[in-house]
Amino acid sequence: MSGAAELSQRRIKFAELATRRVNKACQAIRVIGNLSNKSNYEYTDQDVKAIIRELNAAVTDVKRRFLSGSGADTESFRILP
Repeated sequence: MSGAAELSQRRIKFAELATRRVNKACQAIRVIGNLSNKSNYEYTDQDVKAIIRELNAAVTDVKRRFLSGSGADTESFRILP
């Protein structure tokens, strides 16, 4: 394959995967929003701040990775009962 054709295939793959993954991430965030229903769940302001802080950190990390070209992941999030 020529360089242009290879780049085109890589671009197509990126577009397909990015579309799928961003839609999946947005859906997951909407599902997290369902936890805000106080008639079904009990949570503290500290829990809410921790969730929002972690989501913001994840977005900041994605920005950093795209701008720097780095692929390093971060640790998983967890709220203790």
